Amino acid sequence: MGKQILASELKRDESLRVVDNRTGKEYTVPITHNSIPATFFKGIRAPAGSNDRPEDETERGLRVADKGFLNTAVIESSITYIDGDNGVLRYRGYPIEQLAARSSFLEVSYLLIYGALPSASQLSHFTSEVLLHGPIHSDAEGFFRAFRYDAHPMSMLTSAFAYLGSYYGEANPSLQGQDLFTKAAKGDAAALQNMDRQIFRLIGKATSLAAMAYRVRQGRDFVVPPTGMSYTESFLYQLDHLSPTDHLSEHHSHKPHPVLAKALDILFILHADHEMNASSTTVLQTGSSLPDPFSAVAAGCASLYGPLHGGANEAVIRMLISIGSPKNVPAFLEAVKKRQKVLSGFGHRVYKTSDPRSFIIRKVADEVFAVTGRDPLLDTAMALHDAALKDDYFVSRKLAPNVDFWSGLIYRAMGFPMDFFPVLFVVPRVVGWVAHWRQMMLSPSGVKIWRPRQIYSGPSTRDYVPLEERTGAVQVGVGMEPSVIEHSGMTKRRKLAEASDKARSKL
Repeated sequence: MGKQILASELKRDESLRVVDNRTGKEYTVPITHNSIPATFFKGIRAPAGSNDRPEDETERGLRVADKGFLNTAVIESSITYIDGDNGVLRYRGYPIEQLAARSSFLEVSYLLIYGALPSASQLSHFTSEVLLHGPIHSDAEGFFRAFRYDAHPMSMLTSAFAYLGSYYGEANPSLQGQDLFTKAAKGDAAALQNMDRQIFRLIGKATSLAAMAYRVRQGRDFVVPPTGMSYTESFLYQLDHLSPTDHLSEHHSHKPHPVLAKALDILFILHADHEMNASSTTVLQTGSSLPDPFSAVAAGCASLYGPLHGGANEAVIRMLISIGSPKNVPAFLEAVKKRQKVLSGFGHRVYKTSDPRSFIIRKVADEVFAVTGRDPLLDTAMALHDAALKDDYFVSRKLAPNVDFWSGLIYRAMGFPMDFFPVLFVVPRVVGWVAHWRQMMLSPSGVKIWRPRQIYSGPSTRDYVPLEERTGAVQVGVGMEPSVIEHSGMTKRRKLAEASDKARSKL
């Protein structure tokens, strides 16, 4: 008898068989890394059917529809891995739990950008370069003071990153040639050095710009980044030092509290990268047209500004304040079930079990509270946390606490205003953004501009009708015509004056 071949020994056909029922044709789609190329489907064509519009372009091949990128891999990356079903987060293969417990933010930054944990000399060089690039040109003071006194710090920070790019013409492909950075992928040492210089600048100046956005609203002078401190110590120093200059003597020097500096360092590690999130995708989308990296980071900053991304921890604090006390938690959860209230800080677009960062940050919270004192909101937070985890409604929907549930409480305990929370998200996430941008620039196949398709659902071809021949309302309905805006102040008075002039002219 012949040897029986086990199913596990059979060579698996790494492909997908697709039958187009419109034509009866069969196609074989290759599978690589458990993914299929969307461009393959452009070759699956059929004659237009009775229900097809010309705009559907049926004869030009299928399109793949994925609103919100729920299952679209836009890039191949070796930086961060997330297993949402099992609550796993790894940077370059290293579990986030190990990095948070044993590493530092700048060491993790090196890992994310360059792919491996550094040697002592490599880390020393990288740290030195980042911190040396912290100071900002003195003209930036005028830039920040040009904002209104109540400007949101994220508006200032987003603008500041773009503004920063105006200083460095050598980093602008529009001025130096579109292959300024991409030729580094072919071994151009000068291009690689130029790229890394901009990375040092962005990471080093991120804390300085954030501190300036903070201090300008306090009515304080800006602070020169100190020497001899860690990245997060330097950041806290720039935020809180009462002198506009750096005093190096021990007698005058302000040293941030070590527990707070360490807590911020861990929080920065946890927020450094998170795969293809909204802001990282925005940085790459922008970066694919080959602008300077400062513009790409500014675009990422604007994306993170949105309440569905960087404003989540602020929403948690507002939610806890609205609940008021632990005794109101049951009623609040019932309102959530009826969709009358929103539960912030629970669940995640990616994680279907629990956010691994939430366990780490819970311990950090205890250490911070031991120094700052117990936040009155903590009792409400714990009551909400415990009640939700025991309620089948939330458990069945896999709504577990995420990193935002605790980070907002920590930032509040450390004395940061709520509208500064997104800034504390941006500063470490700059590292993830530049890591992905650098990886894109070094792609052996080059950089292709990201140009998604759409499914057009608007009118087919129609002829222009002159204004005098249009009768009645062309189209009506919510959002189908300009809104009527209520005016006040100068505009209201001018409109009243114009109306009065028109009335007098008819007399």
